[in-house]
This record gives sequence, structure tokens and C-alpha cells, in this order.
Amino acid sequence: MKIVTTILSFLLTLTILFNSLRVSYVYAYYYLDTADFIENLCVNKDKPEMHCNGKCHLKKVAQENSAKDDKVPFKDINFKEIILYVVAQTSYNFINTTVKKKEISSYTNLYAFLVTSSLDHPPQV
Repeated sequence: MKIVTTILSFLLTLTILFNSLRVSYVYAYYYLDTADFIENLCVNKDKPEMHCNGKCHLKKVAQENSAKDDKVPFKDINFKEIILYVVAQTSYNFINTTVKKKEISSYTNLYAFLVTSSLDHPPQV
């Protein structure tokens, strides 16, 4: 069950990542291999006098992306005016003080150990 959850979360992450970077992939494909882009994706291949060179498809992809962005309901909200919480600003004044350590001139060993190696007899009930 853990493997299925891991695989499902990985696939969902890849899907979201690909969807958010889809337009960037198209632009990268155009700039890296323009000739192949024009051959495969250009809409106006039969009209070379327009000198489109694949930009028609790029324009269509950009318009689709902007149309999806227009459907987002959060664009109308001005987030600069929303105050979620107020934090009181506090300031701290640190005073520089130096502490002098006293030197220990003598050492006292207060450690003691009592050896009890044997018991006389077990406890009686």
C-alpha cells in the first residue's frame, strides 16, 4: 500500500509540474530546434510568404495559457489589503558585559566510592 501511495504521489507531482511548465517546454523547443518546430507544429506551412516561422503556434499556446489564467477567481482580490494578523514589534537592547573568570588555585577531590562486594546472607522473610 505504501508503494502505491508513493507512485501515485510521484505521478501527481509530475502531472502538476508538466502542466505548469507546458508553455515553457514549447518555447524551449522553439528556441532549441526551430527548424523541426516549424516542420512539425507550424500552422502556416503552406503559406511561406507570411514568414511565420512557427510563431503562430507559439502565439496560440500563449493565448491558451492566458485564457486559463483569466478564469482564476483570485485575480480580482487585492492581496495587499488583506491583513491576516498583527504582530507587535518588540525591540531588545543588549548590554555588553564582560565576565571575568576567577582562576582556581587548588583542586579538591570530593569523590568517594564504597565497595560492597559480598552479602552476608539473603534476606529473611
